[in-house]
Amino acid sequence: MNVRISRSLGMVAVLYFTANFNAQNKTNDTIPKEQKIEEVVMIGYGTQKKSNVTGAISSIKASDIEDIPTGRPEQVLQGRAAGVTVISNSGQPGSAASVRVRGVTSFGAGSNNPLWVVDGIVVDNIGWLNQSDIENIEVLKDGASAAIYGVSAAKGVILVTTKKGAKGRLNLSYNGFYGVGSASKKLDLLNATQYANIINEGFVNDGQAPRYTNASQYGVGTDWQNVVFNTAERKSHEFSVSGGSDKSTFFSSFGYYEQEGIVMRDISNYKRMNARLNSNHKVLDWLTVGQTLSYTHIKNQGINANNEFGGPLSSAINLDPITPVVVTDMSTVDPNGYTNPYIVRDPNGNPYGISKYVNQEMANPLAFQYTQLGKTNWADDIVANVFAEIKPVNHFTFKSALNGKLSYWGNEGFTTLFYLSPTYSNTSKNNLSRETNKKLEWSMENTLTYQNKWGKHNLNVMLGQGVYEYNIGYKETITHSDLPVNNWQDASFNFFLDPSNRSVVASDGIETHKASYFGRVIYDYDNKYLFTGTIRRDGSSKFGPNHQWGTFPAASVGWNVSNENFWPENKIVNSLKFRGGYGILGNDAIEDFLYKSTIVSGSNYNLGNGSASDNVLYSGYAARTLANPDLHWEETAQLNIAADLKLFNNFTLSVDYYEKKTTDILRQVAIPGYVGATTNPYRNIGDMNNTGIEVDLGYKKSWGDFSFSANGNFAYLKNEILRLEDDLKFVNGAGFQSMGAVNRFQIGYPYASFFGYQNAGIFQTQAEIDSYRNADGTLIQPKAKPGDFKRTDVNGDGKITEDDYVYLGNSLPKYTFGLTVNMSYKNFDLMVFGQGQAGNKIFQGLRRLDVQDANYQTSILDRWTGEGTSITTPRMTRADDNQNLTRMSDYYLQNGDFFRIKLVQLGYTLPKDVSKSIGASKIRFYVTGENLVTFTKYTGYDPEIAANDEFGIDRAYYPQARTFLFGANIQF
Repeated sequence: MNVRISRSLGMVAVLYFTANFNAQNKTNDTIPKEQKIEEVVMIGYGTQKKSNVTGAISSIKASDIEDIPTGRPEQVLQGRAAGVTVISNSGQPGSAASVRVRGVTSFGAGSNNPLWVVDGIVVDNIGWLNQSDIENIEVLKDGASAAIYGVSAAKGVILVTTKKGAKGRLNLSYNGFYGVGSASKKLDLLNATQYANIINEGFVNDGQAPRYTNASQYGVGTDWQNVVFNTAERKSHEFSVSGGSDKSTFFSSFGYYEQEGIVMRDISNYKRMNARLNSNHKVLDWLTVGQTLSYTHIKNQGINANNEFGGPLSSAINLDPITPVVVTDMSTVDPNGYTNPYIVRDPNGNPYGISKYVNQEMANPLAFQYTQLGKTNWADDIVANVFAEIKPVNHFTFKSALNGKLSYWGNEGFTTLFYLSPTYSNTSKNNLSRETNKKLEWSMENTLTYQNKWGKHNLNVMLGQGVYEYNIGYKETITHSDLPVNNWQDASFNFFLDPSNRSVVASDGIETHKASYFGRVIYDYDNKYLFTGTIRRDGSSKFGPNHQWGTFPAASVGWNVSNENFWPENKIVNSLKFRGGYGILGNDAIEDFLYKSTIVSGSNYNLGNGSASDNVLYSGYAARTLANPDLHWEETAQLNIAADLKLFNNFTLSVDYYEKKTTDILRQVAIPGYVGATTNPYRNIGDMNNTGIEVDLGYKKSWGDFSFSANGNFAYLKNEILRLEDDLKFVNGAGFQSMGAVNRFQIGYPYASFFGYQNAGIFQTQAEIDSYRNADGTLIQPKAKPGDFKRTDVNGDGKITEDDYVYLGNSLPKYTFGLTVNMSYKNFDLMVFGQGQAGNKIFQGLRRLDVQDANYQTSILDRWTGEGTSITTPRMTRADDNQNLTRMSDYYLQNGDFFRIKLVQLGYTLPKDVSKSIGASKIRFYVTGENLVTFTKYTGYDPEIAANDEFGIDRAYYPQARTFLFGANIQF
């Protein structure tokens, strides 16, 4: 790495006002103050008493999540931390969730995924982690608390600590469950008779003869949703053993998790095995060593999720209900469509039905399933660290830690010869492929901490240094074609094949490096006046030589008002803390070497005299893009002001206000084609702002054998794009088929907002069309007919173009909220958890625009059929000269608000004497219902829709399952 000292990014001003929940001069405490256990939170490279924390940190403990049966550990954050938006990317087993902390910080090259740190190890995700191994989770939301992680912290930092052993007798525990899930909702699609009538109407309205002479003969027809949806089993078994002595402690665990998908479970399923060993050893009075080690094996199969271009779910929505699932009588179908020798057949030899009219990637789901059998993905992850902690003299602690993650992953599958439709087949060569990837990432961090208390002064000073190596590895793909077998069970790489049918493609990983220096000062006077200051300096090989180093400072202060002597003892406001802070963070989650003009292959040339015999193909290389030595990190500055209160002895309340501005967002800029580069270069040219309010409210009280607690959170987010490159006002975002972009990144509007035509109703008569003219007397919509949409001429230029696109709604939720209620009476306990969001729209793109005969939802039955029949749904037409359905408009947007009863759990703990009779300390049984009820106006499968940074676009979203489970927790 070329090291160059860069100018500091600036000084940091911070106001952090804080309040403690325990006043010093109270006389009604039942427990002496010196015996009270102070709650401690992780803050990155250390811990701090929660009462003295000056940053915005949300904490989730093991007791909050240990009975929640999620498939991915990040999902436990959903609805439990204000300002943390968690949206499932898919209901498919093993699918990750999109986690966003206080909005999004990038709309260019930078990622919006938070930084995950597990036991001090920086990892790219936590899908490999066993949820039962988690001791606590801390979300560092503001600049002051996250700045200790510098250039990687702009998206928020999530610290995960796994369980450790404790001194005492051996502890054994088992936690397991079994359940069955199914789809909680199906779309209202046309049956065969309705479909035939609608298709006929489209022909007639366009002046053609109807296709189906007797629509009623088709009856109800095929319900393709019943074909793809199924019940799905789900099971989990987790064992742990822990214990220790004065010198050594350990925690070990083993877990197995398996889940079937509710959509075609034979090709949608997930299995995970985990093993863990954590240990600490006090070798000498001044020396402690320890380690954490985990191994995870994952194997899964998956289908296209949230993708309108094929896949079982999209096919089930679009296929016509006239086509049969299986053809048992060839006289009922057109035999010309069933002559190909590679038609897929059922176990009885009958061909699966092939639609005569709905093709493209749409195919009979059962036939498609056959082509996907045996295709699997797999991953093996080893995550570990070792550390030594030395206390050479009083007040000083030196810690050195070596961290690493070694990952192997890949896939294997056999592509058979098949014929699903005229547009979807493979009839030339079968092939067997295997892809293998390896990646090693490691780091070494050293910290020296000084901790001292004298009088009423408390001081903690930490200095640290780290080196980080990323992406050490390779990728290898092997493909064998034209095997002498045509089923996945018999396919093997051991077959001898002609060399022309064997290929190997390999590449090495591009290694990147980072070096860091960091420090922090934490001071408080008498637990009243609090100060935290941090600074980190990072150097990264990802950035240009003019900006390889950056400095990221932060500071925060707090005031525990209720610890003051003047604070009166009262039963209303038991404690009060103000806190405020400011910090500057970076985002380095970008591709490698974007600042360089690298060389890429593929620019090949034919040289010769023009005759086929004389031409020679030469491999050519070209510059990938232009160099940019000034390319640097995206920078986020954040202000946070907050108050924490305890009220009426039983209520807790925290309110945070923040302003979060990201500058120098990395985006590609267009360059002329004559430059010769194959890719547009990146520049730091965008700004965006996030402003929000977060509220956490809790209540807890007991009455005899009955106890009750409730914890709710609410967050408001306002996002706005402030700057784009050069003089651009907007940049197009995600597209949908031939419609083009459905959202934009536009100055003055939220991230990825929906833009399109604003419909002003439907033309009811020809007279209305004729009267809709511009200043020159020309028809504004000359191709419209009665029953077509009337578009609003927003800019008044007398014609309808994309210049008339207007803001139609926000894809990001403005409001997120969650509520957890716990009740217990004697040995019974009940938990109810709900979460939701509001203030966003959903684009419903379920129907293929390029397949005229695709099925419709029953809402089409409310279409315009004559004057006064509809003002929202246009007439049926196949020509669609007015582009009613092929251009983006508010017709495609629906309200995305929802509140979901996510979890209800009822448990019973056996009496202690019963448990002791079999040697157990605790035995608890429980029943759980997941995703029981969703309150929403959205008509699709599921209103909770995201795919990484694409929010609110429903392309046939794989819905989350409604599941009922029975489980047991046994401790010895």
